[in-house]
Amino acid sequence: MAQGSDVGGLYDDDVLLWSERQAALLLRRAAGELVNDAEFDWRNIAEEIESVGISERRALASHIRNILEHLIKLEASPASMPRAGWRATIARSRLDVAGLLRQSPSLEPGLDAVIAGELAGARSIAAIALAEYGEAPRAPIEGLHYSRAQVMEMWFPAGG
Repeated sequence: MAQGSDVGGLYDDDVLLWSERQAALLLRRAAGELVNDAEFDWRNIAEEIESVGISERRALASHIRNILEHLIKLEASPASMPRAGWRATIARSRLDVAGLLRQSPSLEPGLDAVIAGELAGARSIAAIALAEYGEAPRAPIEGLHYSRAQVMEMWFPAGG
């Protein structure tokens, strides 16, 4: 197989089969077996490896946004019924973040920036949710901020 022809075509046609074949080749090479370099789809292998990091960052941002959204709802919503569900969602998302940070410790130094970056979106989502249920926020949503400790530890807003 020549790189860029059949190898690249397989990537476009069946990424699962492509990934299995490329992984098998890499494992064979790692075990010391001589394999034909033309069988490797180096460009797509590099892009896929790079996409793993991007995916980890997106997952972290998504979980953080989810935590923030539900902290905001706990603090701003006058409703009493959904609070237990919001707390459970926050706890579950905190566990997901902790798992991501265990698997990819290099995400940890950027956590404060992720929290700051996701706050506006979480505020918007929470405001939309409250409006859809005809709820007037009991605290101004735009004024709500959360520290890293409040986001990551088992903390809930007063009355939450």
